[in-house]
Amino acid sequence: MTQQDLAQPLAHNAYSGPPRHTGRRTGRRAGRLAGRRTDRRPMAYAVVAAVALVAVFGVYPLLDNGGDSPVVQAVDKAVGRASAGSESGSTGVAGGDVPGGQATLDDDIPAITGLDPALAAAVRQAADDAAADGIDLWITSGWRSPAFQQYLLDEAVKEYGSLEEARRWVNTPEKSTHVGGNAVDIGPATADYWMIQHGAEYGLCQVYANEIWHFELLTEPGGTCPPLVEDSSAG
Repeated sequence: MTQQDLAQPLAHNAYSGPPRHTGRRTGRRAGRLAGRRTDRRPMAYAVVAAVALVAVFGVYPLLDNGGDSPVVQAVDKAVGRASAGSESGSTGVAGGDVPGGQATLDDDIPAITGLDPALAAAVRQAADDAAADGIDLWITSGWRSPAFQQYLLDEAVKEYGSLEEARRWVNTPEKSTHVGGNAVDIGPATADYWMIQHGAEYGLCQVYANEIWHFELLTEPGGTCPPLVEDSSAG
């Protein structure tokens, strides 16, 4: 089987956090929709609330009393609720989405900071050695909130037409190792093949036969990786 044959699943898996550089329409759409649904809407509600309060009370109370006016306090509460809502149970960046589909271990985003430290250390060492071989290696997905994982699963059901087929590509929040920060999706495809060949040197193993990008810390450095699982529906 050629590398092109091995890479073929990349055209179908839009929801398990696969590399978006592959041009899969649904993966990009999921990332964009995820960010829009959580990062913009709550703040829009807060702005609407502020405008409504100004319409009722006028502009002057906003400028009076050094911020102690009831109007100012009401606006602050509205904005605070919006901010809190965008961070808890999020399906955007706060929930593990990776802006642009590419991240490094130095990026200060939850998808990276939420990773298990041992996994992150192993991936960092692998990335450094891959770079020495002339291979760019980045993370397309890491830690995910349960809400974001459920969102990806729901989108996969829409794409594939059934939960059974969707589960071949996306695990449930209860079973996904991404939710625990114990899995990373790697890109681009050249890095995936490099990791398949060298990952065990760092304890990193491909898990699913249909996902060449999904790696977990499953053995000791230099150890033997367990046999591949057919797809995520088995886990």
